Amino acid sequence: MSSTVISGIAALVTNEPSLGDASPLGLVRDAAVVLDGDRVAWVGAAGRAPAADDRVDAAGRAVIPGFVDSHSHLVFAGDRTEEFAARMSGRPYGAGGIRTTVAATRAAGDAALERTLARHLHEALRQGTTTMETKSGYGLTVEDEARALRIAARHTDETTFLGAHVVPPEHADDPAAYVSLVTGPMLDACAPYARWVDVFCEEGAFDGDQARAVLTAGRERGLTPRVHANQLSYGPGVQLAVELDAASADHCTHLTDADVDALAQGSTVATLLPGAEFSTRAAWPDARRLLDAGATVALSTDCNPGSSFTSSMPFCVALAVRDMGMTPDEALWSATAGGAAALRRDDVGRLVPGARADLVLLDAPSHVHLAYRPGVPLAAAVWHRGVRVV
Repeated sequence: MSSTVISGIAALVTNEPSLGDASPLGLVRDAAVVLDGDRVAWVGAAGRAPAADDRVDAAGRAVIPGFVDSHSHLVFAGDRTEEFAARMSGRPYGAGGIRTTVAATRAAGDAALERTLARHLHEALRQGTTTMETKSGYGLTVEDEARALRIAARHTDETTFLGAHVVPPEHADDPAAYVSLVTGPMLDACAPYARWVDVFCEEGAFDGDQARAVLTAGRERGLTPRVHANQLSYGPGVQLAVELDAASADHCTHLTDADVDALAQGSTVATLLPGAEFSTRAAWPDARRLLDAGATVALSTDCNPGSSFTSSMPFCVALAVRDMGMTPDEALWSATAGGAAALRRDDVGRLVPGARADLVLLDAPSHVHLAYRPGVPLAAAVWHRGVRVV
């Protein structure tokens, strides 16, 4: 292993207040960071940086932690361009469109599914995403859900069993039988390849009782819950997530005051997915309301072929600042440290000694440019586990 010092950093975001300006971003001006193998060894003022084997000059640009994308659906086949075009012409979004992707995914071979997954992971990496969760949910049979997770587990440690995405057509007349399948044979086949269990708790998908059964069964098999909650309407998803100590309640578009209070008082992270609102023309989540109440907020892409076909965390940061009431500082924290919190990780999303050496050199003097220059590819270089990959 060799060490590298990156110096000449105009603004280094550490997400550790004690290392920088005492803000949540822990901003260090005129900074340097030392990488040793796959870990961060030192951060601080450039003038005090220790020697290293290699040196990189940031030339007055900013460095941030690698983005942590805690919600995506990347094991899929097919295309839903026509659905998107129809939606842009006025057709509302509903959960039923998922079944189109299910049919295509079932028909695809393993190699094709793995190529799609790898392509989108690399696409995200080029934009600075160094940790990415992904889910099953487009197979909805025992065999297809298990193979989706086997494929995903070869590329990321953050895999989620989402057999309870929607009820597939063959079980449309007996949803209870499908819940029994998900909580029995399907869970048995999928649990060895997953860290998390998820459920789409929504009208047109699974109600509160069904969601509870799925999450409880997953927890009994050692999987930690997370919940697709309150995306399309008000419902029980957020309250259920907090009650079961889920790592995250994802979407959180339609919240009552009681929902906001529950998130603020519990440990469940509110993960907001602005790409979905952008792609469906739905109401934006109110990030300001959650932040002012004291809830922990994460940002994620929800990359999937139906409702949010973007892998760009910078794009989601820009949307959050422009349309969801977040400041540039809050949006960046939520896209890094917030995502790590949603995955219950403390080794990513921060640049502190001992953390994983995942960082992004921006082609800009400040992280504010992520929102200030939307759509511009600002990741000049990316290090993942201490290796420069972009």
